[in-house]
Amino acid sequence: MLHTVAKLHYESDMSQVDIARQLGVSTATISRLLRQAREQGIVRIEVRPFEAPEALAERLAAALGLRRAAVVETPAAGLSAALAEPVGGLIRETKLASGGVLAIGWGRAVRAVVQTGLPEIAGVRVVPATGGMQQQAPHFQVNEFVRLAAQHLGGEPRFIHAPYLPSAESRDAFLADPTIRDNVALWERIDVAVVGVGMPHAPRTREETAATASERRLTGAAGDVIRHYFDAAGAILDWEGEGRMIAVSVEQLRRTPRVIGVATGEAKAAAIVGAARAGLIDALVTDGATAGVILDRLSRPG
Repeated sequence: MLHTVAKLHYESDMSQVDIARQLGVSTATISRLLRQAREQGIVRIEVRPFEAPEALAERLAAALGLRRAAVVETPAAGLSAALAEPVGGLIRETKLASGGVLAIGWGRAVRAVVQTGLPEIAGVRVVPATGGMQQQAPHFQVNEFVRLAAQHLGGEPRFIHAPYLPSAESRDAFLADPTIRDNVALWERIDVAVVGVGMPHAPRTREETAATASERRLTGAAGDVIRHYFDAAGAILDWEGEGRMIAVSVEQLRRTPRVIGVATGEAKAAAIVGAARAGLIDALVTDGATAGVILDRLSRPG
């Protein structure tokens, strides 16, 4: 159980409360097991030499081949809120203005940024980067992120009331709806996108969709950006849902002037590297620990 608890906490970024609920034990037991995992060397926590966030960000952008990167250094309790400021700065750099299009993806880090706030840019059209997920978790509620982002920006929310992965038979019907069609058409005009970087994971609840079950069959995936999966070298991986998703395409992402990936957690290092190599992001906002792991990974021979 030590390895399971350690993986859930340090690799899947689950809280001790959530792990205890999933495994049916007390939080005190989870805390004790995590302490034992450190004592037995299953988990190693390393204190890295200090490097100014600005210098670290420059090295990170160069190593990943990105146009821009930002690194935040803050206590874990305040990390999520700290991500919003550099994301806002990267958006302002693009000169996004009234009439422009901002696309929003999903994920825990994206949710934290949107909840904290984005710079005021009146008249911006805010659209989801993907249709809705059949999930109850708050970090999947992409239309709500659009509403909040538009509220902070003083912009106009454009919702897509369609599933991200409809059946082959219903996809054309959804896209024929005038409102959905018009809002999806904005994907050809995106000026800035803010997206999360995910890593493959096994379903943990009964509410997981059939689509997620099929994703488990992906082999060699390092991660995904709005369900476009890629390997460690950045090659896009085909899966049975790729052609019928209602989501910004790989080509549309690559044509977007600024795609800001927002991701934290050392376990996401491989996914972030893959997303950059795939050309699905051209800017990154992350934390210092994750940046260090990425740079260590890229410095290894081969």
